[in-house]
Amino acid sequence: MATALFSSNEEDVIHRKLSIAEPAGSLITEKELDEVYEIEKTVAFIQEKDARRVALQFPDELLEDSVTIARKLEGATGAKVYILGDTSYGSCCVDEVAAQHVNADVLVHYGRACLSPCIRLPVSYVFGRKAVDVNLCAEVFRKLSPEPESAVVILSDVVYHHAIAMLEALLAPGYPHVIFSKLTKYEELSSDGDVLKSGRRFSPDPKLWPDGYSFFYVGGEGPTLNNFMLTWPRCPFFSFNPETGEGRKEGLNVNRALMRRFYLIEKARDAKVVGILVGTLGVSDYLSALKHLKDIIHLAGKKSYMLSMGKLNPAKLANFPEVDVFVLVACPENSLLDSSGFYRPVVTPDEMEVACNPAREWKGYCITDFRELLPGGSAYVEFPEIDPSDSDRTDVSLITGGLRSFQLSAPEAPLKETDMTLAQRNNNTTMAELGPAASFLASRSWQGLDKALGQTAAAKAVEGRRGIAIAYEDEINS
Repeated sequence: MATALFSSNEEDVIHRKLSIAEPAGSLITEKELDEVYEIEKTVAFIQEKDARRVALQFPDELLEDSVTIARKLEGATGAKVYILGDTSYGSCCVDEVAAQHVNADVLVHYGRACLSPCIRLPVSYVFGRKAVDVNLCAEVFRKLSPEPESAVVILSDVVYHHAIAMLEALLAPGYPHVIFSKLTKYEELSSDGDVLKSGRRFSPDPKLWPDGYSFFYVGGEGPTLNNFMLTWPRCPFFSFNPETGEGRKEGLNVNRALMRRFYLIEKARDAKVVGILVGTLGVSDYLSALKHLKDIIHLAGKKSYMLSMGKLNPAKLANFPEVDVFVLVACPENSLLDSSGFYRPVVTPDEMEVACNPAREWKGYCITDFRELLPGGSAYVEFPEIDPSDSDRTDVSLITGGLRSFQLSAPEAPLKETDMTLAQRNNNTTMAELGPAASFLASRSWQGLDKALGQTAAAKAVEGRRGIAIAYEDEINS
């Protein structure tokens, strides 16, 4: 088998063949491995699509089984299998861009997934069937929701969804108003009144929805649960963690989290320069979301710059001190980024729109799916027409207490042939001095590393010093 290990950061390794040794002794049997990784279902998917090149996307914690799974699938289908490693963004998202680098016909995604809609390749999800004590889970549910008439929506992490049907068989007879969510793809048709959130679909009673319902979540702490809690902050949340076997009431920090989100909206209102961060290249309509954000930021009289830098960290964003606030376009589970350790705050597209669009009001909950904000989406609000006599509005910043002016702008006109997007490079700078960002760069005392290609003589590699800084082996301590 010639399985290629592919890193989306280095395209030159695509064609490199590796001699990978057999994995060390596994803690589970081959039969259990086939069940956990759903080999039979995956083989059927590959054969149904008549795929000759298959990309397998594993999170870091499952890479140790990747070679074994790849060999099984190659042997059963005859397809060429590639293992994708080090995704550019969150591992919950399907890395279609990396798969296209190897011209894959289909992609198989393993582990936790945000279930965001994809646009380029047929995708099959293998969540992994993590163990759940269903009887204990039902017992915990009865303790946390003792009233038989309780209206409850049961959600789960994708790795535990296989147990929902068994849980339904135990609870449905005694709880007639309990609703069990189902995993679904966005392109699947849904009935009127269905709620579709983060790949889960359920049909609540419209007379009770949403404030009349509570939620019971099967899974541990993480972005999925946080996403649900911030979407319906007025509803009680309970959870059962299969790994610890414990149940508890959630929501102690929701109000604090919502206060933090409102604070970020105020920071976005104060901002004059906004950095739009590309946090996904695979979720459908992400290009429309980027354009939508750019438009509303311009209409609000702010400047924007679009940045794509893969996985985010404070050091990367600190390279742009001229930016007052960043807005991240990513999947729902990665949108609520904790930016408390960053030099500048990072907000969601929903929060940026509340800050920019005078017709939008913050309703005390979070919208993490940017597709809902686009035209035709459930939360879309059209930007009001600009009255020239009222283009300069003022209010008071809740953060600084100062007077804040809003210079509403007219929509951008299409560029004419005479318009130049770049000026001719001069002898002193490599970036055209067209706006604040370029001027800011030119004024810096340090403007980044200069590659100086071909100007530095190559040196032979020599053996370095051994030891630690306070006691190298060649040093003589007196």
